[in-house]
Amino acid sequence: MITIALAQLGYPASADDAVRTAVATIAEAADAGAAVVCFPECYLPGYRAAGRGNPIPPTADWLEAAHQRIIDAAAASGIAVVMGTERIVDAAHRITTLVVGPDGTVLGWQDKVQLDPTEDELFTPGQGRELFTIDGLRFGVAICHEGFRYPETVRAAVRAGAQLVFHPHYSWDEGGWRPDGYAEAANTFHEASARCRAAENNCWFAPVNHAEPGSPTTSALIDPDGTVCAWQPHGQAGLLVVELDPELATGRLAMRLRDGEAG
Repeated sequence: MITIALAQLGYPASADDAVRTAVATIAEAADAGAAVVCFPECYLPGYRAAGRGNPIPPTADWLEAAHQRIIDAAAASGIAVVMGTERIVDAAHRITTLVVGPDGTVLGWQDKVQLDPTEDELFTPGQGRELFTIDGLRFGVAICHEGFRYPETVRAAVRAGAQLVFHPHYSWDEGGWRPDGYAEAANTFHEASARCRAAENNCWFAPVNHAEPGSPTTSALIDPDGTVCAWQPHGQAGLLVVELDPELATGRLAMRLRDGEAG
């Protein structure tokens, strides 16, 4: 068994506030007994597409300093971190996650490969799926739009060996119906698709959203049969700390896919 934490935090008041809050949350997750904590999409410096937050891109110097603060916090608390952020590659900004081990080692990055159309003006897509291992738990990352609308991203991670796929995202109130439970029938398709990502691949799936009032999605842990094990109340800030058994993630259905064929 392994304990994970999903950090459902309010949209940061500023980029520097995001760093301070992230460092405090890393320590809180470690104190709660989690081996790894995952943050929402672009928590550092704050999601910038679709009119959200400050549209001015962070500088390379700011990102380097912010990422070092996260690395230092992970090492100080002895916990792995999956941090939604940005990085600059070939002078272009990418939506990404920084993955840090509990000793402060940078294990790598998972860039967003499938951008939402609203992000095309600000970001360039990455490529490929990465696999990370913490305390024997093998996991991948699919970021927001690509996890909701491109099932192939999650399946690729599972076929590479992932038992769990983290799904950092940012979903906000667009004036629709406000849910009380997870994947309710009157809600948008998003939470139902998260259950599908788990069941169609026999993997654990962990969406992580901001604490956004009125959002149709929230942070949750879904088991390899598609059952919702736990979820954070919609729009409520907090740390969702949950335990899972990696061995239940067989990846059986993902591995049965006949490459190049549908149906």
